[in-house]
Amino acid sequence: MGLEAEDVTMSGPGGHLRAWFIPAPAAGPQPVALVLHGWSASASSMLPVASLLHAAGLHVLLLDARGHGRSDGGDVSSMPGFADDVERALLWLRKDSRVERDRIALVGHSVGAGACLLVASRDPRIAAVVSISSMADAAAYMGQLMLRRGVPAIAISLVLREIERAVGMRFPEFAPIATIAHLRMPVLLIHGAIDSVIPLADAQALHRTAPPGTDLLVVPDADHGDIDRFLAVAPAVTDFLRRAVQGGEPAVAPRSTRPLSPQRGK
Repeated sequence: MGLEAEDVTMSGPGGHLRAWFIPAPAAGPQPVALVLHGWSASASSMLPVASLLHAAGLHVLLLDARGHGRSDGGDVSSMPGFADDVERALLWLRKDSRVERDRIALVGHSVGAGACLLVASRDPRIAAVVSISSMADAAAYMGQLMLRRGVPAIAISLVLREIERAVGMRFPEFAPIATIAHLRMPVLLIHGAIDSVIPLADAQALHRTAPPGTDLLVVPDADHGDIDRFLAVAPAVTDFLRRAVQGGEPAVAPRSTRPLSPQRGK
């Protein structure tokens, strides 16, 4: 993609995390976008957004969550586990003299987006969050999925409780519909109009609960994993980050759920 990246290894009790760090064009301390992929994906899945963020003047850290990409595996993969990995990456970034420590934006896709919302609810120093294709409630999503597959309701309840035990958190504690309500930093929601994995209704529910001024950008013809198609709203994303992270005018985007066409995005 014509970008120079540093290969990063972060050590910790859960094994090594791997990432690519793409330095910003300008010298001196600069804001940074920490980018996290979704379930069963990797940092390379998010490469299409790297040029966009880099062109906005940001450092970019593309992170592989545990058990994904080049990072070491973990016993359990979960939204809280993804969030733990983001927090470890934040520690690494905040020790780097090239990074403006209080101008870090989180950019996540799917489960990675939910993890970014969870981290932001615990870390008021986060400057902004861009959430792409996040579910509203993992328990509701998984329950509906099991129902469609014919799993009895009582068994679904037992499975969900066992998942909570395994990840060490109750679903209401990390559900994006709950965490987004506690955010005080600017948030931008992006969702595909034809998402076949996480319905658009989830994004609309998050939008209703999000901080005042949060915008929901609906991308026509974009399914859940169509990262390239989300670039249709690139100008809106770069403008949001410029205002939220780079100290421009207050980052309050126009509140709208009107679909943006690829032509307007260009």
